[in-house]
Amino acid sequence: MAAYIVFTRERLRDPVEFGAYGEKAGGTLAGHIAKPLAFYGAHETLEGAPIEGAVIVEFPDTAAAKAWYGSPAYQDAVKHRFAGADYRVFITEGL
Repeated sequence: MAAYIVFTRERLRDPVEFGAYGEKAGGTLAGHIAKPLAFYGAHETLEGAPIEGAVIVEFPDTAAAKAWYGSPAYQDAVKHRFAGADYRVFITEGL
């Protein structure tokens, strides 16, 4: 069953650190079966606190999503996201 990692950026704090994340993050998908579905496109908050942007990536299943998220390459990139912005990130299964 497909799984989706959803990233919602709540607040940018350090553009330089966030830029370092952006430079590294995309390349971390190499070698993983993943399909970006949304990438900081136009959005509208219908409920809850507003967000600054969202990314949705599809994986074949939850195990594949966790394997990418936990990979050494992504963990090297994500430290820059932690330093540069506040996010909410979750995995959800598809139908």
